[in-house]
Amino acid sequence: MGINSESDITANLQIGPTTEGMVRLYITAEGIEIPMDFEPEEAMEIAEEIRASAEAAKARGGAQG
Repeated sequence: MGINSESDITANLQIGPTTEGMVRLYITAEGIEIPMDFEPEEAMEIAEEIRASAEAAKARGGAQG
């Protein structure tokens, strides 16, 4: 499955700081739990990638909010 492949799987995403000073992305889907911890600097890089991807999708005629 690639980035452009559609899926019928529904997932939930929670994002927040941990007590250890990390940023956690917590993904749950159909009985699966995936905690992903990142250093704050890594989390900032991920946030920049998400923003850039959102801008690119918007430029390609993606849904307007």
